[in-house]
Amino acid sequence: MNIEYYYLIFIFLASLGAGAVNALAGGGTLITFPVLVALGIPPVTANITNTVALCPGYLGAAFTGIKSLQDKKRLLFFLIPAGIIGGIAGGYLLLHTGEKMFRFMIPYLILFASILLAFQNKLKNWLQKQHSNLVSGTNYIFIALPIGIASIYGGYFGAGLGVILLATLGLFINDSLNKLNTIKQLMSFFINSSAAIFFIFSSAVNWYVALIMAIGAITGGVLGGKLAGKINEQLLRWVVATSGFIIAIIYFLT
Repeated sequence: MNIEYYYLIFIFLASLGAGAVNALAGGGTLITFPVLVALGIPPVTANITNTVALCPGYLGAAFTGIKSLQDKKRLLFFLIPAGIIGGIAGGYLLLHTGEKMFRFMIPYLILFASILLAFQNKLKNWLQKQHSNLVSGTNYIFIALPIGIASIYGGYFGAGLGVILLATLGLFINDSLNKLNTIKQLMSFFINSSAAIFFIFSSAVNWYVALIMAIGAITGGVLGGKLAGKINEQLLRWVVATSGFIIAIIYFLT
């Protein structure tokens, strides 16, 4: 699909903002995806291109704290394959969803992701207070199943995936929030990467847009990292979530 070259400026700026927001509070997809659709890119292509372009941004966060997961190797042995299979399954479903059907689902997906983002802190506070349901070495399969289901959503749309993963992990694993967050980051990387690799072999990726987005997102991630501690993350999260609510309403009305 052709796209006006001056639109790439808007795409770069949106990706720059998304990269910074992801580094600070999460929810970057709620910025880039609506912009791509507003600029005339078909929704399925926009979602696929968005996944491929933003995928490199998960790499650094995923492996920053991996050394702290040495005691979770057996758990990850079950979770990582579930995430990869789920990510590919979600990607497959997206490729086989018609543009008309996906456009119908857009406001519901954005609204769902916005709600998750808005109440992320409440979820974290709840997770910090719960200390039950410890997963034993013999029933890791029972957490792999819901993680796999969440991964299907991640491969299909992805916005708010981190919140879903954190909630699922917190229900089954009695561990520190920092460790749960590290597992979440690692799983997000594998889920999005598996879906992105699957998409690469399709003809649905807009590579010009994806390249611009990747550069913008990586740059924004670096800027976001430097701004960490200087910006109120909760306020930023609510701004992005509110924007998502407004965008969802607009989709509902059009």
